[in-house]
Order: sequence, then structure tokens, then C-alpha cells
Amino acid sequence: MEYFRIVKLKTTEQNIQSQLKLANLDDWSTEIFNLDKPSEENANIGGLWGEFTLNRSQIKGGIRFALIECPNALCWTITKGYPHDPESVIIHLTINRQEKSEEFVEEISAFLDDLSANLKLVF
Repeated sequence: MEYFRIVKLKTTEQNIQSQLKLANLDDWSTEIFNLDKPSEENANIGGLWGEFTLNRSQIKGGIRFALIECPNALCWTITKGYPHDPESVIIHLTINRQEKSEEFVEEISAFLDDLSANLKLVF
């Protein structure tokens, strides 16, 4: 399954990559949090779904985050908007399941809403 949020923000790929660090996770998410001091690429995080290793990698257009041990292979990207919409940021989240419980889908939606709202504060 995949989920999207389009956030009206004027920023750059470089700004996304420099601002969205694991060390400042609490600036851009209230749904997940660091359990200890993160490295540049990995953090032990906690949140609604439990404890995981969160991996961060720079990609074309922005950043990819992945919950390494997640049984749903949950990951998301935050990238600069499409060429025809330069004042947007796209959040794209995927899981490796075609169907999930309504409760889990609602939790994903709340997580994406949280990211959307906090990105507006960061940028």
C-alpha cells in the first residue's frame, strides 16, 4: 500500500537534506522519538508502533527513511515537489502489504498528518 501527502512549501532538495536529520527528529515529528543519540544514518526510535532502527538516506530530491525491523517494511520519502509544482514537498509512505486493519491505516494517516504539519514549522 502507498500513501501520499503534498505539502505546500517552497524549499530545495539541499534544504530538505540538511534540515531533516535524525538528531533533530523531535523538530519534524511528534509521533516518533529518539531513544538515544543517533548517528547520521541510523537511530533507535520509539513510537506508536514500538521500537525500531530508523535508517536515513539521501536520495535524488530529498530523503528516505525506513524502519529496518518493521514487519510491514514501512518507509517514507520526503522530496521536492514535481517540476510542475515547485512550491510543494511530497511525502510518500509505503508498506509491503496490500491490506491492513482500519486502525493501522488510521495510524499511518495520523503519522503523515503529523509530518505534514511539522514540515511547515521546519521550513
